[in-house]
Amino acid sequence: MTTSTMAATATASSLASNIFALAALLTITVLVLLLLRHYLPLRTTPAYLLLPVFLALALPSSIILLVPIDLASAAAAPAGTARGVWLPARVVLVTWRIAYWLTFALTWFILPLLGDFCDSGYRETRSRLVDSLRRNARYQLITLGTGAAGLVYFIVQNGLHVASIKGLVMALAYAWGLVLAIGLMGHGLVALPRRLYRNASVSGRLRRLQAQAPKTKESLDEASDQLDDLESTLCQLQQRKHGTSRDLQVWIAELAETSALPDPSPAALRATPTTPTPVPAVLTPRYLATLTRKLKRARHRKARFLSEWRALCHDAQATQHLLDAAPTKTLGPSPPRQPNLPFLTPSARYTLHAHLLPALQKALALLLALASTSLIFSEAIKPLFPSASLIALTVLGRPSPTSELHPLTLPAQLLAALWLTYMATATLHALSLLRVWGNRALVPRATYPESACWYGLQVAKLTIPLSFNFLTLLGPRAVYQDTAFYKLLGVGVDLTPLGEGFKEVWVVWDFGGGGGGGGAGFGTGGWREGKALLEREVLGRGGGGGGGGGAGGVGLASRGSAQGDVERRREAGGLSTPLAGGGRQRDLGLERPAAARDEEEGGGRPFYRDFAERVRNTFEGAERPEWVGTPRWMRSDRGGGGGGGGGGGGGGGSSWGKWFAGSADGGGVRL
Repeated sequence: MTTSTMAATATASSLASNIFALAALLTITVLVLLLLRHYLPLRTTPAYLLLPVFLALALPSSIILLVPIDLASAAAAPAGTARGVWLPARVVLVTWRIAYWLTFALTWFILPLLGDFCDSGYRETRSRLVDSLRRNARYQLITLGTGAAGLVYFIVQNGLHVASIKGLVMALAYAWGLVLAIGLMGHGLVALPRRLYRNASVSGRLRRLQAQAPKTKESLDEASDQLDDLESTLCQLQQRKHGTSRDLQVWIAELAETSALPDPSPAALRATPTTPTPVPAVLTPRYLATLTRKLKRARHRKARFLSEWRALCHDAQATQHLLDAAPTKTLGPSPPRQPNLPFLTPSARYTLHAHLLPALQKALALLLALASTSLIFSEAIKPLFPSASLIALTVLGRPSPTSELHPLTLPAQLLAALWLTYMATATLHALSLLRVWGNRALVPRATYPESACWYGLQVAKLTIPLSFNFLTLLGPRAVYQDTAFYKLLGVGVDLTPLGEGFKEVWVVWDFGGGGGGGGAGFGTGGWREGKALLEREVLGRGGGGGGGGGAGGVGLASRGSAQGDVERRREAGGLSTPLAGGGRQRDLGLERPAAARDEEEGGGRPFYRDFAERVRNTFEGAERPEWVGTPRWMRSDRGGGGGGGGGGGGGGGSSWGKWFAGSADGGGVRL
């Protein structure tokens, strides 16, 4: 083959690779835009928010394309050897540099500033920017001070070496990203297949939805009460705005226009069941900014739990609709939010939803469980036998005697892309599933801008750790040391003992990180209470008794009447745990649950608190057998006539039941 022929062949191959890479990049861009459209209204979202969040999601998604291309481009391809999609080494290196510096800028400067800018309560752009800079400067000074102290200690211990310092800085910069990827992936590799397998059971899915209903409804009621309190405070401000400056009057008027204020008359304010926060004698811009920020967060919190409650009601209704169709084996059109296929007959629709889709879910769950096992096994076996990694065997095939990277074909690159896709999906699934991020949450079409920035920031941090973890699963270092990613970034992370230690602890998190995620709602009311709530919700919509249907077509039942029914059922012995419901709960003198307090304060719940609550609910929810009677010495009505009065008649006044807080009429014991 002549030189001109070889050059023409290489040019044609590179042209085909360029076209394929551009088409794949365009596909990723469209998918990211669709994902953004699901959580943010694209038309009303400002460009200064939409572009950074788009880049924060697109950069981690691009590693599905970039890492396989880097592997194929780094391998030496002799003449006549087929290889998959590849790009010139310079192009791959520049692409990794762009991805690295964009990720660095997004995670350390752009998204933190933008999130605090969107969360600020000030009206003017300049004031919001100054407030955001002030809040971020505090965090950056703490980080830089800690890093400077660690750098001085490192130089004293190891001397001044530029390469070592560079590696230490890179390892420290991505330490949190590595820890986050380790923990989230370990959780997602277990939670994702388990959730698919458990949801394949229709009756089990309905039971879990019913068990989750009390907690969701309780959170919605608390969010509504919190927003009502803030709006009552705003109503008081509206009455006192005439004694303030012109700018503050306009500010209060703008807040009133965007809020559903109650009746501002003094009689209505006195009749309000909630107690608003007292207004200071002197109003300042800082006070109004704090109130504005609290109002925005409270609206987001209510929108979040309202969306969760509506989705839960729709899912429970569709699942119950499917169970009710079991005797006739025919299924009519599903409720809203559920897929309807008009060309299917009722019997075919029932077969699809009751048998075919659950079977496909179980098959997919088993496939993903096998993939999770392969990933964990590959990480566990890597320190001892790197060539025995299942990821390396599926992507690279049989290892070469020299342990060097041989050219990757297109099927091998597709397998590598599938492994990366599953790793990223498991990590992002755990990121959206775990409720340890305080008030931040992803709400369809109504995500709070600060939450969008925060989630985008966390996703952007996963770009380098996921790529680094996948490359280390391919076998010995000689396999991937010639890739552009490892030369640019991997060497710095691998240079210090800090970077090496992350790879060893990864498997420990894999086995221990997936324990949660399945018991949401258990221990906060029980599935029977959730069933009653959902039935009341459906009856409220069907009979017109529920208020405000809203955009989603779900009319929430009246909170007062619903909680009155629950109170009557509790007095009759039908409920073992109270339905905590905002203002009603405060009127009864009940303490807010620890879950709501921890979530509002922005922190996660300790594991021992969950365990203690489940043990307590187990004993509280247990019913006493009929053959077990109450001992006479524990009864409040023993000894003497009084007829079960308040323990005042006869010997009842000194009964043992008083020491155990027993009721005089029922003889029960409350510890």
